[in-house]
Amino acid sequence: MFKLIFNTYKSSFSGLSRETWLLSFVIMFNRFGSMSVPFMGLFVTQSLHRSVTDAGLIIILFGVGSVLGSATGGKLTDMIGFRPVQVLSSVVSGLLFILFSTLTHFYSLCALAVVISFFSEAFRPANFTAVAHYAAEGTLTRSYSLNRLATNMGWSIGISFAGIIASINYRLLFVVEGVVSIIVGLLILSFLPQVKGFIKKAKETAHNMVIMKPWNDAFYVKFILLTTVFITCAFLMFRIVPVFFKQEWHIDEFAIGLIIGINGAVIALFEMVMINKIEAKRSPIFFIIIGAILFSTAYLLLSTPLSFHILMAILTIVVFTCGEMLTLPFINTIVISRSNAHNRGLYAAGYTLSWSFAQLAGPYLGFLVAENLGYNWLWIGIACMLLLCAWGFNTLNKKQAEILLAKSKVQLETE
Repeated sequence: MFKLIFNTYKSSFSGLSRETWLLSFVIMFNRFGSMSVPFMGLFVTQSLHRSVTDAGLIIILFGVGSVLGSATGGKLTDMIGFRPVQVLSSVVSGLLFILFSTLTHFYSLCALAVVISFFSEAFRPANFTAVAHYAAEGTLTRSYSLNRLATNMGWSIGISFAGIIASINYRLLFVVEGVVSIIVGLLILSFLPQVKGFIKKAKETAHNMVIMKPWNDAFYVKFILLTTVFITCAFLMFRIVPVFFKQEWHIDEFAIGLIIGINGAVIALFEMVMINKIEAKRSPIFFIIIGAILFSTAYLLLSTPLSFHILMAILTIVVFTCGEMLTLPFINTIVISRSNAHNRGLYAAGYTLSWSFAQLAGPYLGFLVAENLGYNWLWIGIACMLLLCAWGFNTLNKKQAEILLAKSKVQLETE
């Protein structure tokens, strides 16, 4: 029994390249250091003694910078390569975080917030592209799953440490994040193999061939628009639902932390094994559709009038996590499958922009609906939007299949 379980896990993690493991270690360390932004609101209200409105302003500015950074980071990745972009963004954002810890003038902090998040978020499309570049043949989805596993582990551990550090000194959070970010840049510079002649090859390719731009890829544009709505809805599970648990279901903070923590634990234990078993069974969009339906179900559970709140909260997170494990790895696969080595950064930027938009607009819109219409209308509305996303993904998949079939028929006729 135990030998079977061990062999299952062993096969799930086998065959991945050395560079894939290195990148996962780097992203785990990077996410471990991403500890200050979740405490930004408390820093502004408790340490700077500013209003809640000011706290909201600086969080929005971090979102604005992340949108700009995602787009620029993707473009730079295609121009100079993913390795220098990761090094530059890590080191510069690290130095800026340390500078941030020394300032007290609020509007100076606001301006710096945009610049910091710009450089910090430029890291993501470059890292996303690097995973695809170094993934061994036939391991792309598992390589991204390992990357997600490392992200979740780093985030979970980092947030735990962040709470301890914040209780000592809020400004120390920015110093620690800055130092960790610089170390990440140095690790990449020291251990990630350099892609020789990347800039020269990129210039030659740009001169000699027409490279598909993401905005000219109709399927990709529609897919990313659906993904943006989808991720915005999903993102609220970790921004608004904890507040709902506290206000409406009267669950204490300690229990909320444990319940939300189930998400990372389940992903760590089961995602790689699950992906290894199902990866080649059906098309990626099939699993994305199933995941969207599970997400919708999770939000509908929040609107049920049952009084077993702890059990319902646990069930909600478990159902949501199952949906997450089915969707996000395969979204990564589709994004990369539409690109090539010469435009992968721009395609990755489109995807990371979805996350930036979700962080920027999702919580504000969600709280606005909850405040004016109530939580139940919010949950039902989100569930309906997720079901519409599932329908949209299915329609998009059918149209793409029809286009491919028509092309194959034309090719056969010409032959």
